[in-house]
Amino acid sequence: MAAALTVDELISRHRPTLDQALEAIRTRAYWSPHPEHPKAYGEHGSLDAAAGKAAFDALLGSRLDLGQPGTDGWVDGEVSPYGIDLGVEYPHADPDVLLPAMRAGQGAWRDAGPEARAMVCLEILKRISNRTHEFAHAVMHTSGQAFVMAFQAGGAHAQDRGLEAVAYAYAEQVRTPDVAEWTKPQGKRDPLALTKRFVAVPRGIGLVIGCNTFPTWNGYPGLFASLATGNAVLVKPHPRAVLPLALTVRIAREVLAEAGFDPNLVALAAERPGEGIAKTLATRPEIKIIDYTGSTAFGDWLETHARQAQVFTEKAGVNTVILESTDDYRGMLANLAFSLSLYSGQMCTTPQNLLIPRDGIRTDAGPKTFDEVTADLARAVDGLLGDDARANALLGAIVNPDVKARLEAAASLGDVALASREITNPDFPKAVVRTPVIVKLDGSKPDAEATCMSECFGPVSFAVAVDSADAAVELLRRTVREKGAMTVGAYTTDAEVERKIEEVCLEEAAQLSFNLTGGVYVNQTAAFSDFHGSGGNPAANATLTDGAFVASRFRVVEVRREA
Repeated sequence: MAAALTVDELISRHRPTLDQALEAIRTRAYWSPHPEHPKAYGEHGSLDAAAGKAAFDALLGSRLDLGQPGTDGWVDGEVSPYGIDLGVEYPHADPDVLLPAMRAGQGAWRDAGPEARAMVCLEILKRISNRTHEFAHAVMHTSGQAFVMAFQAGGAHAQDRGLEAVAYAYAEQVRTPDVAEWTKPQGKRDPLALTKRFVAVPRGIGLVIGCNTFPTWNGYPGLFASLATGNAVLVKPHPRAVLPLALTVRIAREVLAEAGFDPNLVALAAERPGEGIAKTLATRPEIKIIDYTGSTAFGDWLETHARQAQVFTEKAGVNTVILESTDDYRGMLANLAFSLSLYSGQMCTTPQNLLIPRDGIRTDAGPKTFDEVTADLARAVDGLLGDDARANALLGAIVNPDVKARLEAAASLGDVALASREITNPDFPKAVVRTPVIVKLDGSKPDAEATCMSECFGPVSFAVAVDSADAAVELLRRTVREKGAMTVGAYTTDAEVERKIEEVCLEEAAQLSFNLTGGVYVNQTAAFSDFHGSGGNPAANATLTDGAFVASRFRVVEVRREA
């Protein structure tokens, strides 16, 4: 039996970290308490590389019993994109039993207050951080991310996003004082006097609908934002990416129990093959908050049909980069090559459309025609991925057959500037590893515009010839307005072109990066500083993470008494 945790003990452990997080979201400066480098682990209770791998291996073929009420069977079926059958069994829940049990603990969790809830959340995150090596393997073998990316994005960076959500949740809840003494003068009569108590109360049960590609990075903000604001949280993972979130739920339940709270405040909803329980759960009256990452079609369905819940969605968008001019041609090509290659383009922030004036661009290496730019970019990608070992470390594996099918069909959509090639992973021969394809399109043709205005998720990019920089800006505007975008990039040395691009992104609410030529890429965002999505265009109705992402997860109820 684990030793009990007191709130005072948790405050002593974690209050300095919360204070640093609050300062980081205020200043937007770089900060992270979660090391990115695998060698930083192995002390102070954390698992080193060997122990983390052994812990992951021990999970294979096991039953992950969470001790949840309402378990009516077991489900499995996860197969790694690297070809390993995970064989882990998860509890299948009867919602008619589980949901009432989850609600039962919310009163005590509400009464604990914002600080105690934040400290419990930080203890959960700390224990997850101690097991980052184990989580990295779990993320790798469910998402197809290469190990280093799974360690960083699925481990340290996901933990950063969870902590960021806790910090915003705490800040919003303590904006209103706990108690106020209210006195209104009445002239010669005695003043009116009231004691007013203000209580942050949860909306209800939050439902986190996980995604296949970034189960922790996209799942943690909603999970911890809802939990820190007093709500119970039901986690419904993607059927192909259950393990990382199931481990998260197990740790959360352990910490809650040790801290004297009901472990059923966090629970897992794994589904049988083809069951499709997300729609059923999303429309249950007990579900008051939904966090979703995935396709536009299901995101739109949730926004339309889950009327009883506050719905936060990150859906699909068409990310665009305008190439108008540059004073670092080689740096631009190298930066774009990495952005197109990372995790085989299976990121919601990966550029899809590269808009290039058909007459070419100005560069420090002289003028370059449209064909020269596309050919040079193709060579940059080939150079980056020419060594198979490095290619495997960057590309990871194709996450599902749909991505592979889109990649194979892309070559028929236009002239191929860079053909995709197959790469063998010697450690995982069954992994499907492919390099990106770049297809040239003539933006003046209606069929080409229709192609580039549709999302093609995966390692597929379109080099689109446009008539001018102004035409590129106009196509950017239409794309963001009609299809949405998580990211926009631009390369220009012209102040007026820069102004026009920035104005479009401000008007259409798209996150914008100019002239990236070094080690920062358009498809990467840093917690505590960068906003992921804007919530202002069709790609997402929420931002990870800001005050609006957490503030509607609770309500302030006032209790007045005469003084």
